[in-house]
Amino acid sequence: MPSVQPIRLYTDPVLRTVAQPVKDFDRSLRELVKSLQATTRAGAGRAGLAAPQIGVPLRVLVFDVEGRSGHLVNPRVEPSGRTVVADEACLSAPGLWWPLERSYSAVAKGRDMFGKPVTVRALGMLARVLQHEADHLDGVLFSDRLPDDERERFLSELP
Repeated sequence: MPSVQPIRLYTDPVLRTVAQPVKDFDRSLRELVKSLQATTRAGAGRAGLAAPQIGVPLRVLVFDVEGRSGHLVNPRVEPSGRTVVADEACLSAPGLWWPLERSYSAVAKGRDMFGKPVTVRALGMLARVLQHEADHLDGVLFSDRLPDDERERFLSELP
C-alpha cells in the first residue's frame, strides 16, 4: 500500500536541486508514483506534487485536477498561448496564495511509470499545475517567477 509522505517545506535545499532523470522504470519507480498520488490525495485542494517535494530528487510529477489525474516521468512541459494571472499556491509553502502569470495552455510529454510515452494537453488549472510541478523538477519555486517586490513580500510571509 502506498504511503503518504511528509512534504518538504520551502527552505529545504532539496527543493532547489535539479532533479535527475529517471533511468529505471522498475518497482521502486511505481512505488514512488503511488506514494506521490497518495500524498496528493491526502489533503483537500491538493492538485499536484513533484518528487522533490517529498525529498526524492527524480523527475516525476503527479496531478489531480478537475477530474483529470495522472503522472509524468521525465516530463517536458511546453507552455503555449496566452497568459493569465491567477492565484497560485505550493504545498511546500502552506497557506500562502499569490497571483502569478502563467500560460493558459500547455502540452506535457513524458513517460508513464512503465516507460510508455504519454502526452497531456492541458488548459486552465491543469496547465498551471503542470507548469508549477515541472518547475519543481528544475529547482524553481513559484516565488522565483514573481516580480522582485512581490517575491520579497511572499518570502516575508513564510512561516
